[in-house]
Amino acid sequence: MNGVALAVFVFFFLAVTVMGFLAARWRKAEQSANLDEWGLGGRSFGTWVTWFLLGGDLYTAYTFVAVPAAIYAAGAAGFFAVPYTILVYPLIFTFLPRLWSVSHKHGYVTTSDFVRGRFGSKGLSLAVALTGILATMPYIALQLVGIQAVLDVLGIGGGETTNWFVKDLPLLIAFAVLAAYTYSSGLRAPALIAFVKDGLIYLVIAVAIIYIPIKLGGFDAIFDSAGKAFEQPGPTGKPRGELASGPNAQWAYATLALGSALALFMYPHSITATLSSRSRNVIRRNTTILPLYSLMLGLLALLGFMAIKAGTEIHGNPQLAIPQLFEDMFPSWFAGVAFAAIGIGALVPAAIMSIAAANLFTRNVYKDFLKPDATPAQEHKVAKLVSLLVKVGALAFVLTMDKTVAINFQLLGGIWILQTMPSLVGGLFTRWFHRWALLAGWAVGMAYGTLAAYGVASPTQAHFGGSSREIPGIGEIGYIGLTAFVLNVVVTVVLTFALKAAKAPDGVDETSPGDYTADIGDKGVSPDLPPATAEEAPAGR
Repeated sequence: MNGVALAVFVFFFLAVTVMGFLAARWRKAEQSANLDEWGLGGRSFGTWVTWFLLGGDLYTAYTFVAVPAAIYAAGAAGFFAVPYTILVYPLIFTFLPRLWSVSHKHGYVTTSDFVRGRFGSKGLSLAVALTGILATMPYIALQLVGIQAVLDVLGIGGGETTNWFVKDLPLLIAFAVLAAYTYSSGLRAPALIAFVKDGLIYLVIAVAIIYIPIKLGGFDAIFDSAGKAFEQPGPTGKPRGELASGPNAQWAYATLALGSALALFMYPHSITATLSSRSRNVIRRNTTILPLYSLMLGLLALLGFMAIKAGTEIHGNPQLAIPQLFEDMFPSWFAGVAFAAIGIGALVPAAIMSIAAANLFTRNVYKDFLKPDATPAQEHKVAKLVSLLVKVGALAFVLTMDKTVAINFQLLGGIWILQTMPSLVGGLFTRWFHRWALLAGWAVGMAYGTLAAYGVASPTQAHFGGSSREIPGIGEIGYIGLTAFVLNVVVTVVLTFALKAAKAPDGVDETSPGDYTADIGDKGVSPDLPPATAEEAPAGR
């Protein structure tokens, strides 16, 4: 156990825990017992708060642990995360401002609220809500895996032969702290902590990308060592990986990058952070400055190659590669800072994800089907309780599934959440799709994606061992989620023609064209929002 690193880690962990509880008083409204306040931070965040919140939301322990681990284990294939976070911003520039406008005009808290209002279908809304909750669970689990990787390297919890309760006790404590301040403060807690999290991450990456290559003899030596390592046979007898993707891997790489880009802002936590913004222009500005995080991600990915050159011992678990690299290369005190960055980088998105899932259950299951006359105070209470249950479910993922392939947690969720795109993005631009066709397309995409992923094996898993397999009719290996999405769209389009020809009853659209371009100050749009903050006020005001 590294006492100095542990002390620094505990210091930062305690600091953000205090911030999490104090956040309940930050920008607190007089009437705070409602879902807008707890689950969306009062819809009051300006450009910089939103930027840190979205960055903390999207660039997670998955970024810090699983992406470099994938590169450490297989090489260039792990770099798919870099192009997909570049592709995503032009895409969201086209539809997120429209979603913000219509949501603020009608008081929508979730994507399912919008789908119900747009297509007049509680069934389709329920399907989108349940998919969002299902896809979020493994994503939260991935954050807990990141915390556990840090704890393992710090030497907390004992070895593999240790009693399971003792071994997992530190993770359970971290989970309990996360649950407590999320329950207390709602979205304000991760919004405030995100400032610390992102500051630590930028500091650690800036130091690591300069300091570690100097100690290892430069990037020439790093790439040379990685290239030789990938030529060695892996568990299947084939080369372990590739320094640069070869022709046989290009379909898998391209479809995984594209599919992941399409899926990223379908996740409930991405939408929750978006709807917490105070104006339409905040969203537009954020799509132009968020790519700064992609630059950081490209540098972070190189740490996988550095871990190979450094001869990092991972004890059969690639997720330990980067925490162990920091332990080996940095002075103890700075290793503690790096571990804190990873740990806090897991807590922030886990909090947002659990809040987003709770919002979905409360608005689109509890209120729509169980208690239609629920008061704002009752919604607030149910959401807080459900946020705890969601974290318990994610913890079950961590304690029962193979953590050595943590990246598959997120990729499996991506397959599912991508199937909600026709209803959400399609609905933002057209009412042509029939609600029953959208529901059928969703069902086909979900069924195919889940069964196809179940049939993928890996050296350590008989099922759900990866997210790519042969694309029907093409014969190339590609991302299952994108194939399922194409099937989803085809079924939706064909059935829409058929249902319209049969004059099947369509739902009632409660929105109007002007709702999709409305902004603060327009009639009917969030009249009770707080006054502009200093960061949003015009110069000289």
